[in-house]
Amino acid sequence: MLVKTFGCAIYGINAVTVTVEVNIEQGINFFMVGLPDSAVKESHQRIEAALRYIGYRVPGKKIVINLAPADIKKEGSSYDLAIAVGILGANGNLVTDQVSEYIIMGELSLDGGVMPIKGALPIAIEARRKRFSGLILPAANAREAAIVEGIEVYGVENIVDIIDFFNGKRQLIAVKVNIEEEFFKNLNNYEFDFADVKGQENIKRALEISAAGGHNAILIGPPGSGKTMLAKRLPSILPPLSLEEALETTKIHSVAGKLRRHDALVTVRPFRAPHHTISDAGLVGGGSFPQPGEISLAQNGVLFLDELPEFKRSVLEVLRQPMEERVITISRARSAIEFPANFMLVAAMNPCPCGYYNHPTQDCTCSAGNVQKYLNKISGPLLDRIDLHVEVVPVPFRELTNFTISESSQVIRDRVIAARKLQEQRFRGMHGIHCNAQIPSKKLHSLCTISEEGHVLLKNAMERINLSARAYNRILKVARTIADLDGCAPIRTEHLAEAIQYRSLDRESWGS
Repeated sequence: MLVKTFGCAIYGINAVTVTVEVNIEQGINFFMVGLPDSAVKESHQRIEAALRYIGYRVPGKKIVINLAPADIKKEGSSYDLAIAVGILGANGNLVTDQVSEYIIMGELSLDGGVMPIKGALPIAIEARRKRFSGLILPAANAREAAIVEGIEVYGVENIVDIIDFFNGKRQLIAVKVNIEEEFFKNLNNYEFDFADVKGQENIKRALEISAAGGHNAILIGPPGSGKTMLAKRLPSILPPLSLEEALETTKIHSVAGKLRRHDALVTVRPFRAPHHTISDAGLVGGGSFPQPGEISLAQNGVLFLDELPEFKRSVLEVLRQPMEERVITISRARSAIEFPANFMLVAAMNPCPCGYYNHPTQDCTCSAGNVQKYLNKISGPLLDRIDLHVEVVPVPFRELTNFTISESSQVIRDRVIAARKLQEQRFRGMHGIHCNAQIPSKKLHSLCTISEEGHVLLKNAMERINLSARAYNRILKVARTIADLDGCAPIRTEHLAEAIQYRSLDRESWGS
């Protein structure tokens, strides 16, 4: 007897419907075809043990299982449930009239329990797109999938629940999630706040500019000066996620299996801080079955690279293309998968190997050559793509003991939101452009007009600091953001001057 059930394969951050065809006939042996990986093939043993535990058995006949389309690789253990239901249906243990109306996904434990899977959200989107009646999946993933409207989502704890459901002995209750309530429940619920920061007003200003324009930034200063502490607070001053951004971010975290068990929606901007030993594939994504990397997990949020020179050179260089294009393409022999990579890069580093170059009170023990060698670990093309270079100095004791409450993240965020609203009006009708950091080169001079006095200032700065053409463009974009924070339509000379001072690593005096 032939029975068809349906599941989904995750392809990038999207799902593709997979038809699980199970045929049982006279003979012996168990065959599984359709490009399954080792985890899919091992489902035979898991299913056999689980069915035996609940009082059923895999028939001792010839069983052929085909996972179609056969030209797409199937990976993971999430097909266990669909295969088990197909075997039970083909063996006459389960009424199959409604089986083909549902997407069925889940990993089986040996006692029949249904374990969580990755990618529940894109699977639910695919089930709705293909007009299935419902989606049956592990109870742990039900809330995540239920944020997709227009599809009934049923969470199950055990395979017995599904058997009884199709045999008419039990009703499954669809999981409902109020997406607006879920969205606003933890919106802007950040652990860190700028109100806790003593001093460092110039660094706060730089990070405010970074947040207002979506600019990349690098913080350079001695150990203990507060670089990491300040970077962790950057998400708290970014504009709140829109519902569209929240769904997009949740989709990526769902595919990567990073969504917390009781969360249905990512409602705060991600902050990803990978260790400096990370590999190329870990940062940008990849693997035999490509998975999103840290730059995609930081989508609509912040990617923080602490101790930047300690990262392998090859790892840092792969950042160059996604920082410009805001997508990363993972190419394989048979396919190419595109992951989103619209993130803000914030990096931190010491100015030299000992950490005390340019320190106001401590002497640096490094030679000039060692300082330059240390700085040269960061390539010029990568530094060019970082808009703000910010020098961080230690906080004086008098400021540490000052009990005056600093400006809170909420106050700073309000100014950032006001600047972003000006940018929304400016970029209305321009697809894919939402902030000043994304201004394309062909629109730069029309959107960032400067006076004759500003031209002279910028010309002198470029000749003195020996800036590249890309750095010139970055200065104009940062100046545009500073003007937006001031509510000014034209870019004034003082806005340009402030933007130029954020190119400290371009100065020839560094390390010499």
